[in-house]
Amino acid sequence: MNLSGMFSAAAIIGIIVIIVVLVYAIRSIKIIRPYEKGVVERLGKFLRVWEPGLHLLIPFLDRVTKVDMRENVVDVPPQEVITKDNVAVTVDAVVYYEATDPFKLIYNVTNFYLAATKLAQTNLRNVVGEMQLDESLTSREKINITLRDILDEATDKWGVRVVRVELQRIEPPADVTQAMHRQMKAERDRRAMILEAEGDRAAAIARAEGTKQSAILEAEGRATAIKEIAAAERAQKILVAEGEAQAIRNVFGAIHDGGPTQDLITVRYLETLKYVANGTATKIFMPLEVQGLANAAGVVGEMLGSTLKQAE
Repeated sequence: MNLSGMFSAAAIIGIIVIIVVLVYAIRSIKIIRPYEKGVVERLGKFLRVWEPGLHLLIPFLDRVTKVDMRENVVDVPPQEVITKDNVAVTVDAVVYYEATDPFKLIYNVTNFYLAATKLAQTNLRNVVGEMQLDESLTSREKINITLRDILDEATDKWGVRVVRVELQRIEPPADVTQAMHRQMKAERDRRAMILEAEGDRAAAIARAEGTKQSAILEAEGRATAIKEIAAAERAQKILVAEGEAQAIRNVFGAIHDGGPTQDLITVRYLETLKYVANGTATKIFMPLEVQGLANAAGVVGEMLGSTLKQAE
């Protein structure tokens, strides 16, 4: 009985030892994931920073605090901010950050999330409060960059880098929003009237230019027509004159070729006088040579008259 009791007690102690060893072995193994780093303390004193991987520690003496190195976000609650022109607007934002030094993040700040939230609210109030309402509504990118620079500099001692800051909402009061809507509508109406007036002006100018160009083309057409008519009449007169000159030359040549006498020329001249005197003019001006021929014709006529009387 005693041997069996001793054997049973030894078995129980052995099992307990095995369990303790297993627990000790399990607690001595720590796995740090790829996006984490581990801050190791031994008996309450900083020992080292573990990189991702499998690590062994002394149970009950060492303590590991894991720090997430991924990018995280801090949601800044909405708050009222007074702008430079004394308009209360509701502003909220989000802050994106990532840990750069796990030692500083553990030992330099107690609650980073709360500290970052209060810091963002304070600086957001300062940045927006230095702007007019219109500027704050149209300068989101400027506010984001300014606030990011301020928070990044302030959180550097906490081992954190502020990646970016994004404003989610800048909302003025309802009456201010309605006034802005009316102002925008009036501005759109003004632009529409200006565009319409400019369109009417351009159309009037185009019509005037078209009328002017049409008148110029019409005048140029009439001038060209007059020039062409004058040129045609001139050519016609030249052709008529040349024809008459050629006819005179032909008649004159035919007369001379026929060898006419002075008496024949005089008689032919007298025959043409009746055609000349057939017009409405009462006076006929003739050159001196023609007058000489007329006198000679008169003498010839008298001689013929006397001859005829004697013959009777």
